[in-house]
Amino acid sequence: AGTSNGVTFSYTVPPVITALSPASGAVGTSVVISGSGFTGASSVHFGSASATFTVLSDSQIQATAPAGSGTVQVSVTTAAGTSNSVAFAYTASPVITALSPASGPTGGTNIVTINGSGFTGATLVQFGSASALFTVVSDAQITATAPAGTGSVPVTVTTPAGTSNSVTYTYINAPVITSLTPNQGPTSGGNTVTISGTNLSGATSVLFGTHAATITTNTAAQITVTAPAGAAQSVNVTVTTSAGTSNPLPYFYVTAPVIIGLNVTVGPSGGGNTVTIFGSGLALTSAVHFGPAAATNITVISDSQITVTAPAGTGTVLVTATTPGGTSTVGLGNAYYVYVAPPIINSLTPAQGSVSGGDDVLIRGSNLTYTDAVFFGTAPASFAPVSDTMLVATSPAGAAGPVTVTVHSPGGTSNGATFQYQP
Repeated sequence: AGTSNGVTFSYTVPPVITALSPASGAVGTSVVISGSGFTGASSVHFGSASATFTVLSDSQIQATAPAGSGTVQVSVTTAAGTSNSVAFAYTASPVITALSPASGPTGGTNIVTINGSGFTGATLVQFGSASALFTVVSDAQITATAPAGTGSVPVTVTTPAGTSNSVTYTYINAPVITSLTPNQGPTSGGNTVTISGTNLSGATSVLFGTHAATITTNTAAQITVTAPAGAAQSVNVTVTTSAGTSNPLPYFYVTAPVIIGLNVTVGPSGGGNTVTIFGSGLALTSAVHFGPAAATNITVISDSQITVTAPAGTGTVLVTATTPGGTSTVGLGNAYYVYVAPPIINSLTPAQGSVSGGDDVLIRGSNLTYTDAVFFGTAPASFAPVSDTMLVATSPAGAAGPVTVTVHSPGGTSNGATFQYQP
């Protein structure tokens, strides 16, 4: 019957993908798919997940990477079929786990180590809204120079895969010290010094000059330390925290005093007499002891001389002076003080003599060793101690009748005994 009329049939070529740009990225990355046969594309898949896309031309599609992980195959489907597949690698967003240190000075410039993962290719590190200079050490670590700032700010890391979680960094003020108590001490160290001020929390070191002190307590307003040893001079004390180093305050190392002598070395057991002490390093004397007993009325005359009122005591004792430099040592002289009990007269032999004087009188009693005067009434007599219980006195001339004989020593004046002058 013949051949029919003709109707056109068009052969179509399936799409072909030649490249992805970029070939890796995080979820939401815009990916340009290059190739051919993209006109009329009906779907774009990243693995099994459909992606939103726009056909730019027969040779290019712009797609947004859908949710996914790992490496997936990208394909394009048109009426002519499904293309070959090209690999796309999902990259994980960076994660910050810790900052070291997590605080620093408001002026910035300190180095902060950021630990975590996914840092390779990092393009931005921010402290709040401020960008920081940084170096990628490894995929797990970044070192950054903190910019200036105030308060608490979030730190984030940005890579092509996205922006990390945020971890808080706190800007703190540098420490300020206002006083040292005491502000002086012995060259041997070991004394407790209280440092007062502000922003002292988290002190990492306290220096006395170049020597580190031992920190015993630490609050925002106060630090107590054990002072290190030092030379006899003034040094600067500073406190360092993660926010920086404080202003300096002077601390004075003082040598221990030395006592080389006393103007009187004996005195009454009841105390009360004035004693002048000679030596060196005495200007800052805060206490003087006669053995265990504290003296009173300390008067500093010079660095080499002080006067005190002796306390009550017994026996022979060592006299010591205490200053911020410590307690005195014994010098080349005599630093011992002898307490003397008041003399006592028990008897006179004979108990009478000529008005012209010249009679030897044996005085018996006790505490007579340190006798410095013998009186017949008000008239002084010459004398010679024999022992602590005996001395011989020569009676001075006197009027007929009785007089009272007394003995005097550094311990005081004795009781009286009657001596009868005879014509």
